[in-house]
Amino acid sequence: MAFTFKEDKRIDKNTLKSLYEDVEWYAYTKDMDQLAEALAGSLYVLSAWDQEELIGLVRVVGDGLTIIYIQDILVLNNRQNQGIASELMRRVLEKFHSVRQKVLLTEEAADVRHFYEKHGFQSCDQGTLVAFAKLI
Repeated sequence: MAFTFKEDKRIDKNTLKSLYEDVEWYAYTKDMDQLAEALAGSLYVLSAWDQEELIGLVRVVGDGLTIIYIQDILVLNNRQNQGIASELMRRVLEKFHSVRQKVLLTEEAADVRHFYEKHGFQSCDQGTLVAFAKLI
């Protein structure tokens, strides 16, 4: 099955809500205006589509020169393990190949760790870096 990819920060709020709620990221969908603003203010947004259905999305923040932060990468549950997230990640890493710092923060899980490691990321608990986060 062929998917299309779009570089567009303007995605219908109901369409966004369906994707984020499918993967149970409810903290994002409590305020859809805020989520739409977050996408609009992002450095880069790439979405994956199956015809008119939004099936995946990656959102990048940062300056695009010295650092990018991969804020969101998500794929509909029934579309996972089809290479969609890998293609989204590949395209982001290709676009920002010259950026030295590529950072992300995610929950610990074996499959999550495997996904990021296969794309060249190293967990700070296994390298020489240290990471800090303050969440509310």
